[in-house]
Amino acid sequence: MLAHLPPPFILFGAVVVLKITIIESVNSRLDEGREAGSSPFRIGKRMSWKAFCRTFRWLGPISVLLAGLWVPVRAQAGPAVPSTDRKTSTPYSGDLSIFDAPGRDERLQINRVMDMLGIAPGKSVADIGAGSGWFTVRAARRVTSSGTVYAVDINPEAIHYIERRAKKEQLQNIKTVLSKPEDPQVPAHSIDAVLLLKTYHEVAHPVVLLRNLRSSLKPGAKIAIIDRNGNGEDHGVSKDVVVREAAQAGYELRDSRDFVKGDGMDYFLIFSVKPD
Repeated sequence: MLAHLPPPFILFGAVVVLKITIIESVNSRLDEGREAGSSPFRIGKRMSWKAFCRTFRWLGPISVLLAGLWVPVRAQAGPAVPSTDRKTSTPYSGDLSIFDAPGRDERLQINRVMDMLGIAPGKSVADIGAGSGWFTVRAARRVTSSGTVYAVDINPEAIHYIERRAKKEQLQNIKTVLSKPEDPQVPAHSIDAVLLLKTYHEVAHPVVLLRNLRSSLKPGAKIAIIDRNGNGEDHGVSKDVVVREAAQAGYELRDSRDFVKGDGMDYFLIFSVKPD
């Protein structure tokens, strides 16, 4: 139980117990001295009982002051994991085949997206929130056998779906990653380009996720987010919110486009790590 108390409170309690013990001990010896008719009891050669009490009298208030200072320090430190101050959508867990609807390549202009991200033979790509693997397989063909695509998802069913798909399409350069909601768990210093395709609005703690992603990036890596404007819980999130949260995670906006789908709702953002 004491392990959960801040050190100043433990110190204060110890001082109180110590003072009570010393006072009782000294009073007992004074009583013995009076009964024996001896001179007033002194502690050491220089410090009298009154001086001794005056010295210990200040330890209590000092302990209280330390305890008071501890509280605002802890308050300023805040929680270890930042909590989101906006609403998010429930991650999709339905039929994954709906993401392979005919014409999606043209609507999202995915080849143009990959061009802007520098996805080419030999590159290493992370598809975060990979779902059915729709983008994963397209990126895998782009990077060829000399490159790698990490299909990252928190849904075990999605991971199994992509593994079956990669085997069926004979794409051996796809590596699946069953990640945690706030950590993509991609190998360190391994990624040239990242895409979160219609996924960002489902991330409960996006700033934490983006911070954890940084260690996986190579120098000059590009991080792209394609999403639609919304209030967070309607499977969309405001572009301004994404830019602000990315900045909090240590990224800067490099490019902003609205050509995906052409409906005026979707946006395509490219970030990079802020220079030190």
